[in-house]
Amino acid sequence: MKLPMLMQDQKAKITQPEISVIIPIYNEVESLEHLIRRISDTLDETHVSYEIICVDDGSVDGTTELLRKQVDLYPQLRGVVLRRNYGQTAAMSAGFNHAQGKIFVTLDGDLQNEPADIPLLLAKMSEGFDLVSGWRKERQDAALTRLLPSKIANLVIGWITGVKLNDYGCSLKAYRAELIADMNLYGELHRFLPALAFIEGARIAELPVRHHARQFGQSKYGLDRTFRVVMDLLTVSFMKTFLTRPMHVFGLLGITFTGLGVLTGGYLVFLKYGLNEGIADRPLLILSAVLLLTGIQLFSIGLLAELLMRTYHESQSRPIYRVREVVQASNSEN
Repeated sequence: MKLPMLMQDQKAKITQPEISVIIPIYNEVESLEHLIRRISDTLDETHVSYEIICVDDGSVDGTTELLRKQVDLYPQLRGVVLRRNYGQTAAMSAGFNHAQGKIFVTLDGDLQNEPADIPLLLAKMSEGFDLVSGWRKERQDAALTRLLPSKIANLVIGWITGVKLNDYGCSLKAYRAELIADMNLYGELHRFLPALAFIEGARIAELPVRHHARQFGQSKYGLDRTFRVVMDLLTVSFMKTFLTRPMHVFGLLGITFTGLGVLTGGYLVFLKYGLNEGIADRPLLILSAVLLLTGIQLFSIGLLAELLMRTYHESQSRPIYRVREVVQASNSEN
């Protein structure tokens, strides 16, 4: 019994791909076929073993049906079809969980990232880095609605997280598999992966990559997710500074609010008993109590709920998505 198990383990090690290319896709039926062909052509020239994982994030335009056909044409291709549209973070998390390679490479499914730049990321990884992020130095997007907000966001994210990158929003990145295994994604945290990796002690590099104008369809990104990004940025900032010592922030807040309460209460007591003035009808009494209680409750509940949510998901290894099916060729060994 032990011998077949040993042979099976050895076979798994032999067939493990070096590279896993992970592509979250949503309504990209016009781009998908071109993208898979270009990735395959590029990686075939590198002579390294690879797999391509397309995560269909609830597409409704025929992308799923096209993906089924593509897996029969490309033995290295697998499709992970989610039950509904969960968002890019969940789709990337699904791709990470199904990937088997030693290095993960992510890119968008809209052909704006250049697959031919993947070997550049891999070459940089060979210098000893754990994460290599692409920088769309000559980005082909609208200046006012995309480029300017992106520049501001990159500056703010770099300032808050302490990880200075020119282009946090570039999906073309390469990661070591063991680095991803130590991280869990929620909300819109996929864009903050370099900051999360920095918390784990990763060595991070950035290099310029090409960027193309969108050829098909329209952008799935809008201003509606700005609020979610800001909230996740605050979460990352809290994790970076206070994750292992939360009392440093809660204690400081507690001392501050308690001090203000004591000073305010002392002032009101002095008015009541020192100057014999009435305080029951003073707005200061009501306002101080309401602001004190509301501020402590909202802030504390928000942060504690965030920590409890992470503990809940990570302790049970509970994913933030549900897979409807895994699509792969019938003769695939994976």
